[in-house]
Amino acid sequence: MTAWTAVRALFRAMPLRVLLNGLSVIGRGYLVPLLPGLALKPFFDALSGHAPAGSSPWTWLALYASLGAVFLTGQLAVGYLEPSVILEGATLLRTNLLSAILRRPGARAVPESPGEAVGRLRDDAAEIGILLAFLADPLGQALSIGIALAVLARVSPLVTLAVVVPMLLGLAVVNAASHRIATYRMAAQRANGAVTGFVAEAFGAVTAVKGAGAEERLAGRFRRLNEARRDASIRDALLARTLSSLSANASLLATGCLLLMVGTSMRTGRFTVGDLALFVSYLQALGVTGTYFGSVVLVVRRARVSLLRLLELLQGEPPAILVRPAPLFLRGDRQEAAPAARQPEDRLESLRVTGLTFRHPESGRGIDGASFELRRGRLTVVTGRVGSGKTTLLRTLLGLLPRQAGRVEWNGHEIRDLAAFMVPPRCGHVPQVPRLVSETLRENVLMGVPPDPAHLAAALRAAALTEDLAALDRGLDTPVGPRGVRLSGGQVQRAAIARMLVRDPEVLVVDDASSALDVETEAHVWERLLEGPDRTCLAVSHRRATLRRADEVLVLAEGRVVACGALDELLRTCAELRAIWREAR
Repeated sequence: MTAWTAVRALFRAMPLRVLLNGLSVIGRGYLVPLLPGLALKPFFDALSGHAPAGSSPWTWLALYASLGAVFLTGQLAVGYLEPSVILEGATLLRTNLLSAILRRPGARAVPESPGEAVGRLRDDAAEIGILLAFLADPLGQALSIGIALAVLARVSPLVTLAVVVPMLLGLAVVNAASHRIATYRMAAQRANGAVTGFVAEAFGAVTAVKGAGAEERLAGRFRRLNEARRDASIRDALLARTLSSLSANASLLATGCLLLMVGTSMRTGRFTVGDLALFVSYLQALGVTGTYFGSVVLVVRRARVSLLRLLELLQGEPPAILVRPAPLFLRGDRQEAAPAARQPEDRLESLRVTGLTFRHPESGRGIDGASFELRRGRLTVVTGRVGSGKTTLLRTLLGLLPRQAGRVEWNGHEIRDLAAFMVPPRCGHVPQVPRLVSETLRENVLMGVPPDPAHLAAALRAAALTEDLAALDRGLDTPVGPRGVRLSGGQVQRAAIARMLVRDPEVLVVDDASSALDVETEAHVWERLLEGPDRTCLAVSHRRATLRRADEVLVLAEGRVVACGALDELLRTCAELRAIWREAR
């Protein structure tokens, strides 16, 4: 996909606004600036006595003033339409990119850091939107240059040729330098993304930095990244300003050539004052066109760089996803999506997994051919040594990692898209390291679920959070800070458990979520989690108390399920589990 292909696709998604903007740009930017010259020539000819009989200077002066009103109207139209086109185009790109990222397995959502990805969504999408606003400029430039040369050539072909040559040379230089524009722009965008990504990572690692006493080194690294960004941005901006200035000043050189050539002709009357006014006016208009030409070259080159950076976020998905039409709701008419309603077929009786496989490309480690079955009302615990593939098994089952082989059946029906299917109300998940957002505890638990006081209270009680609320300044309405820094590790885990329970899923998937809990709290949480005969749970754990509660234990070793069954039986028959049991507490 090229930059022009992308903007043409965006044009098809929003044709009316882009078309109106294009017409206003061509009119205001390229055609209207040619009209004053047509009024200035007869005006000055009338003043100097070279005008035909009956021509009045006041007539042409009134026409010139009217053209100013036309230009102002066009300026207002462009001032409204151009930012709208840029915003709408960039918003469509961001919407499609975010949709693609959210559909992707969570462990591979973006190729770089989240902060760097935010920079691409912010800056690179805007560059494509700017190119969309410039879509009509090449046509306007061609019309402006063609009309101007035709009018000037009728007055004096030789003078026209002489004054156009410097302008063409300036445009040629701008075009020749365009490859360096892309190089400098890529460097500037990368440097900017590095700073954005570093800031995001630094805020997320405040505790680790303070614990290591690395504040000075962190600040030094931040300073060096900013210096690199400054240098790259200066090179990028300097080249852009130089080329724009060259395009603009070409018209001044052409005006100088004009004055040198027409002095004798004006004394003999072959070149009138009106002709001079026409040439000067058109050279100024062509100078503006040259500046716009340089701007278009810059925008195109930058848009090519930005498009490549945005396509990298798709990670191999079809480029057409980036520019497909989508509802944007720019005027606040979006309706809040209601939580998915539970359907009769969502009730779990059995979840059968056969040959589930995923290997990490970088290390080759993962899971290979995992097979097991979850049945309603039972607790299945996955255990194994560090690096045996426990978390990878859960993530692959949930669609957070793309399965490379295997079959998953819900009540006998195959699940094609695990990422879309294994969500509430069918499945709830607590990861090994839960994430909270910088909002209140209530908002972190509900996450868009309509508040039901009784249901929320039950989830908080089951997660053993009720007593903690009394110690918080504002209870459930206490802000938790970035990533929950105002809460302890155990409170963060229990908040994540409450978030899962408030959605009342059919299957609870818990990835070692009690690692930060003391023994008493852990026992209370598991007691609440397993309340009722229909609670189905798949958990990762190496703790003895959790293994004793299990109806079935899956033992993983080097990515394979090496044993499956009741704890007591496996302790007699499975050496791997006995070794894990000796190390457990």
